[in-house]
Amino acid sequence: MAFDGLFTKAMTRELQQLVSGRISKVHQPNQLELLLQIRAQGKNHKLLISIHPSYSRIHLTAMANVNPSEPPMFCMLLRKHIEGGVITDVIQHEMDRLIILKIRGKNEIGDDIERELHVEIMGRHSNIILVDSERNMILDSLKHLPPSVNSFRTVLPGQPYVFPPSQEKKDPFAAPGELAGLTEKELVSTFAGFSPLNARELHHRMAQGENRQEIAEQFLADFSKEQPTGHYIELDGKSSFSATPLTHIGEAEMIFPTLGELLDRMYYAKAERDRVKQQAGDLERWLQNEIAKLKLKLKKLKKEQDQAEKRDQLQLNGELIMANIHRITKGTKEIEVDNYYNDEKVTIALDPRKTPIENSQKYYSRYQKAKTALVKTQEQIEKTEEDIAYFETLMQQVQQAGLSDIEEIREELAEQGFMKAQKSKKKKKPTKPSVEPYVSSTGVPISVGKNNKQNDYVTFKVASKSDTWLHTKDIPGSHVIIHSSDPDETTIMEAATIAAYFSKARESSSVPVDYTEVRQVKKPNGAKPGFVIYFEQKTVFVTPDEDLVIKLKK
Repeated sequence: MAFDGLFTKAMTRELQQLVSGRISKVHQPNQLELLLQIRAQGKNHKLLISIHPSYSRIHLTAMANVNPSEPPMFCMLLRKHIEGGVITDVIQHEMDRLIILKIRGKNEIGDDIERELHVEIMGRHSNIILVDSERNMILDSLKHLPPSVNSFRTVLPGQPYVFPPSQEKKDPFAAPGELAGLTEKELVSTFAGFSPLNARELHHRMAQGENRQEIAEQFLADFSKEQPTGHYIELDGKSSFSATPLTHIGEAEMIFPTLGELLDRMYYAKAERDRVKQQAGDLERWLQNEIAKLKLKLKKLKKEQDQAEKRDQLQLNGELIMANIHRITKGTKEIEVDNYYNDEKVTIALDPRKTPIENSQKYYSRYQKAKTALVKTQEQIEKTEEDIAYFETLMQQVQQAGLSDIEEIREELAEQGFMKAQKSKKKKKPTKPSVEPYVSSTGVPISVGKNNKQNDYVTFKVASKSDTWLHTKDIPGSHVIIHSSDPDETTIMEAATIAAYFSKARESSSVPVDYTEVRQVKKPNGAKPGFVIYFEQKTVFVTPDEDLVIKLKK
């Protein structure tokens, strides 16, 4: 990670395109994020600001966000003060991770007002603060900091705005010649804006070349150019990004035309997953508990089955008693007889209070009970295994779900009688399940279901009978539809990659994916949501590719 002062400078350059733009709408998708819709230079832009402790950032985004039905108080305040306002400038404070949006608007009586939105990108200390610039007074902030929490600066409505404490380091752009010859630690400790990652990169470049001042100037130029580019490398599970090539890591990097696209790739899926965990944590725990209980039940049932399978010995004992009835008298406790099926000796326990015939009937009776119990136990085993498979499918769907998918999973569990329906004050109108649209690189539309409701809907309502249906072979996952009766090979492989990505085998390689015509997909009577059988399928093997899935998303 490297959202340091240098990257903040590059982001400030990228956001210059918003200057003179009008803020048309303010949204607050959750407690930690803002989304400003801005009309600038004849285009609509979405500016995402997040103060998430791990994913704090500000950038233009192309991703969709789900907004709450009722906006939070901070959102309402921003709508009052900056909605309809014009962005007059976007500046970075010194070399800090602090970007200020200067906004000119009007108050309730039509007078001009000046507001500043201070975006402090500082990890767990990140904040968004609305400031009345004429009075240097805080109007409100997303996080409040009373004096008891922060003795240096109080962040509360009505208090004067105080900048975060200065690092009192040199500005590298004011003295690029002084960067030459410094170690990584000296770069970080002497110059503002340097994270260890960018310090390593500059030190590596200077060690490889002769004219160190020229190298330093070229390095800094990447962060101050008008249209910066994003550079991303993932190595050993660690992600690194910057606005300059990361040559010191020595791995192939991904290059993005804008920093916004880079951060969408870096953070969107992680932040979305984090939001889903907050909303669906209780659902995930409930599913885990249910699966654990069902597996324990299955273990007990199989033990009962093993015992019931010994019923044949009970039948044999009854037969052998009748065959040797002339040797048995009342009061005998056991008898050793020949097993005429294998010529072995068998010792049979007898009830001395019963006659030989009554002892034989007792074994026959126990045999019949065991036989009946075995049938019932087998039925329960099959039902339990079916429920485990169903809940494991739901678990996979929850772990890969978006925010809008979770509610549909809860509704499904309520409809199936596994959970109580959540009470809502407002009556919701019935809505059709949403399906995710994709387009293959050859232009063929693809639809994807992300949960059982969506899977049934996309397969039996959206798809035509001649369309192509895909699903991971014997692995829980999404129903994927190629809206073509004769898709090209590229489209089939890309749709199969999407199917593998939205399955339990996301982290695997060479995943088998079946495909067939939709007309060959059937839903058995009484089957649970999402369960189908299919015929005349072909199979391809693919490896899930997140970058390809993101690229194909419509």
